[in-house]
Amino acid sequence: MSALVQRISRFLRSPQGQKIVDRGRREMAKPETQRKLKQLASRLSTRR
Repeated sequence: MSALVQRISRFLRSPQGQKIVDRGRREMAKPETQRKLKQLASRLSTRR
């Protein structure tokens, strides 16, 4: 399992990985995305 974690870590440090991380941060900063995630979390928590 640690080999997989190492591969993911290497990818995230690469230029392509950094591009994906930056895009994710920008998306998470949007209020619309945060609202959708809160709705999803509340739906998932009420199912249990």
